Order: sequence, then C-alpha cells, then structure tokens
Amino acid sequence: MHNKPCIVQRDRTILLETAHADAEAAREQLAQYADLIKSPTSFHTYRLTPLSLWNAAAGGMTAEAICSSLQSLSRWDVPAALLEEVFQLVGRYGQLSLLPHPTLARSLLLHSNGEALMQELTSKRSLMEIGVRWISANEAEVPSDRRGVLKQELTRLGYPVLDQAGYLDGQYLNILWRGETPRPERDEDSNGGSNDPRFKLRDYQQKAAESFRDVGGEGGNGVLVLPCGAGKTVIGIAAMRDLQCETLILTSNTTSVRQWIAELLQKTTLSAEEIGEYSGQRKEVRPVTVATYQILTHRQGKGDEQQHMKLFNERRWGLIIYDEVHLLPAPVFRATADIQATRRLGLTATLVREDGREHDVFSLIGPKRYEMPWKKLEEQGWIASVDCTEIKVPLPDEIREACKKAGKREQYRLAAENPSKLRVIRQLVDLHKDAQTLIIGQYLDQLHAIAEELQAPLITGQMTQDQRNEWYKAFREGAVRVLVVSKVANFAVDLPDASVAIEVSGSYGSRQEEAQRLGRLLRPKQGENRAYFYALVTEDSREEMFAIRRQLFLIEQGYEYHAFQAKHPASLDLMAMRHTNRLQIPDGKEASWR
Repeated sequence: MHNKPCIVQRDRTILLETAHADAEAAREQLAQYADLIKSPTSFHTYRLTPLSLWNAAAGGMTAEAICSSLQSLSRWDVPAALLEEVFQLVGRYGQLSLLPHPTLARSLLLHSNGEALMQELTSKRSLMEIGVRWISANEAEVPSDRRGVLKQELTRLGYPVLDQAGYLDGQYLNILWRGETPRPERDEDSNGGSNDPRFKLRDYQQKAAESFRDVGGEGGNGVLVLPCGAGKTVIGIAAMRDLQCETLILTSNTTSVRQWIAELLQKTTLSAEEIGEYSGQRKEVRPVTVATYQILTHRQGKGDEQQHMKLFNERRWGLIIYDEVHLLPAPVFRATADIQATRRLGLTATLVREDGREHDVFSLIGPKRYEMPWKKLEEQGWIASVDCTEIKVPLPDEIREACKKAGKREQYRLAAENPSKLRVIRQLVDLHKDAQTLIIGQYLDQLHAIAEELQAPLITGQMTQDQRNEWYKAFREGAVRVLVVSKVANFAVDLPDASVAIEVSGSYGSRQEEAQRLGRLLRPKQGENRAYFYALVTEDSREEMFAIRRQLFLIEQGYEYHAFQAKHPASLDLMAMRHTNRLQIPDGKEASWR
C-alpha cells in the first residue's frame, strides 16, 4: 500500500507524487472527479469540490466508484470522514428534481426524495424570495419564469437540482448532413450521418453528440468538453441535426461566426438564405443565426439597455449553442436564466473560468455530459503532439531596479515586456525556420517591437476583420511564415498549419488563455504530427509566479513543461535543449546562434 502514488488528506486535498511510476494513470483517474489546484515539481495538489463531484455524478460516476478510486490510489488509508463526505456530496446530486406541474401551466414542481431535505430548505429565505411555495412534505411549487434563478440558488446552497421540467421544441427546421438521405420530420433515427457517403462523425464526436441527445430523451442541457481541434463545431451541428429545429449559436468573435457558417454550408443541406450572421457588421436573424457574445452585451452608452439581448426571443429557437462557454459574459448568464425552457448546449475546451462562475455554467447551461481528455485524442492521432517548454529569461539590471519602485501591476508588466525576450524569440524563429510560427502576446508595444524586429505582420484588435482574414489566409497558404498576434487570436482562429507558438506575455495567471493558445497548434500535422509551444517567462519576477498558475490546466491534461534558462545576454543553450531529446536541432546550429 505504501507504494501508491497519492496521499489523500482529510481536507479533500490529494497529493500526487509526479515521479511515481503510476502517476500518469493516477492523474487520469483524478481528473474525472477532482480539480488540480497546484503543480510544483514533486507533488501536484488536487482538491475534491462539490462541483467536481457533481459533474462526475452527472457523467454517471457513483460515490462508490469515486471512493474506490481514492482507496486504490492512496498510499495510506483514506480518512473515513472524507469517504463519508464524498458519499454525502455525491448523494445530493439527484435528491432534488424540477418537474412539470400537473395542473398549473405557469408553475413547476420542486420535488425532494427526502422530507428532511425539504424541511431544511423551508428555512432558506432566498428560496421564499424566488417564490417557492411548499405544498407538502416533499414538494413545492415554483413560478416557471423563476426556473433558472432557482437552479442557481440551489446550486449555491449546495443542492443541485435535476431539471426534468421539459423543453419547448421550437420551430421545426429540416437539417441533414450534405448528401444524406432525407428523413421524416422528428425522426427518432440519428445515426450521425452514417448513410452520408462523404461525411461521418468520428467515434468520440458521435459519443459526445449522443451524451447530449440522451438527456431527457431528445437532449436538453449540458456541456461537452473537448480539446481545440477536436471538432466541437461538428458536434454542435450533429446536435442540431438530431433535434431538427431552429437554432441560435453564440460564439466568441466574428471570425468564429464565419467559421460556423462555413461549416454549416459545407457539411449540411442548409442554404445560405437559412443562415444568418448577427455581429457588429451584420444583423441577420434567420432560422439558424450565429452571433457573438460581444454584440449581445453591446450598449450605446453606459447605463443604456443591451438592445441586442432581444435576439433570445426573436424566433422560436429550439436549441441555443454556447460555443466557448467558458467565456460566457455575466449579462448572457442573466438572459439564459430566463430561457430555461429552451434546450442549451455548451461547447468548450475547458470548464475553467477566471471569474469563478463555473457554478453558473453548471446550473444554467447544464452539467458536464462528456469530456475527451486531450492526451487521449493525441494518442489516437486526431490532434498533434505538443512539446511544452518554459524558457526563463533574465531581466536587465536597469529594469529590475525599476521594478523595486513600481506597484505590483507595473512590476508584472515590466517583467512581461522584458526586452531580453526579443533575442530568444529570434533564436526560436530561426530554430524552426521552416515552420509556420505564431508569436502571441498581451501588450501592444511589445508586439509592435517584435513585429518590427522580425519584419512580420502584426494582427491586433485595431485591425479590421477583413484585414485579419487576409493575413490568416496568407499564413494558411504559406505566403507568410510568421505572424505576431495579440489576444484576438486566442480563440476560434483556424490556422491548421501552425506548428510553433511562442507566448511572450499573457493575462496574468489565466489558465484558459494558456489552454487556448496551445490549442492553436493542435490541428493534425503531416509527418510526425508534432508541434512546439514555448512560454517565455522573466525569471525571479511576478510573471514567473503567474506562469505557474497559467500552466495548471494543461498540466492537468497531461502536458509537461520542460524548463530552460536563457543565459546572459538572454541567449539559449541549444546544446542543453538537444540533450533533452525534445528538439531536433541540427549539428552546428549552436555556434551560429551565440
């Protein structure tokens, strides 16, 4: 027993010894029901949270299975009190249900499996303010228009509710895979396009679509978690095809809007007249409408109404798809709380939110229904293998002195914009001289300096969408080998040939940003199917501290960062890098780079 890889502690934390022979297998188990919160070299720290346990329960995992897993991994006996707490927390999932009211059209029933729980809830003032009215020992009436707010509050109180109140079908819309044989309206058969000679879902895409469809028979709510490049758009289209209804698709930016529209036109029988773009440039409301979060939350002035929120009620939507659901803005949460009778599907590469509102995604969009680990897709060859390297860059003495007099925010920025990074960037670009390379950063002054040094195009939010698309097209066609990009390229930019990314600065400790940036490299590559991700971090600085947090999600997914130091004056020791066998550096390169 003492040779097990984990130490399970009473406070719900789990320490995983990273050097243990079974560490990788243990990590795969822990990722199903625990969150990674720290990742020092020797031990990674996981924590069991109510939300991580409820998401596991929503995916079909029992308390017995979770406790059995903990006991199989633990070096010593798992504290009995912890096992009891796991049973208690997992047991809460499913104790409460929302059901249709048998007689009142504008009310729902909140049903409890136990009278003791309902008795406890009667003392909660917040539930009374929502309009909950107790009618028996285990049932209460709830106004149907308070459905979303009730679910949010019950989750906050620690009692997630199963929403079985049903959904509106929405306006019928015939959607088929291109080349697929037509079928009758609302046909139960959903074979994922197996009778289409030109298009067929991959096995994991089929399972993801089925996991949403099987909720409540025809699909109702939930989040699907898959890596960048795994085909989340196709899975969303499969859900539309299963439900055969008018659909509102919300996504992160105009580039993503147009990618959705292109995929819909290429892969389905929908015509261009049936698909609308609703963005800053166009306001088309059609049977399938693709909109940005930004346009929904846009105001003419401070204090003005968000006029475009009316889009939620413009048509009889049968399904709303929230792409990049981890980016969902707070005002859209509020609107979503009001439309709980409409089916909702969330798509994302990570459930991590930097604002801590994962509970709202869980209660309003739905629990995690399916997750495909990044490394599993890599093993199957569907996404590229990525080598992650953190390069620690020294800070010039004069800037270090300036940091001593600066506030914390300015200290971070001075470290992030470290001019010594420029030489390292040049070396990496030369090292991968035949690769399509993205240089990604946060600060425009820094990016302008890099673009000027490399004589490479710079893409920022100040550039028009059409200009950006022209540079992306040139990059895809190989006419441009290096692009310098701001955070506008963090999400939904399809650059399949990018095989090197150099991160020069970022949004403090944003785990989702790190994951999305690495995700730019995951499209399958020809040959060895390998890509390289470099994070340039100023050593002994506030940036170094935030970098540890940034890497958490990817480490949880099984990625390992190899650390190197750039020597003064900020040049790489390429010989040391070669000895790790992580990079194929030709003989003789070192001399020409020093």
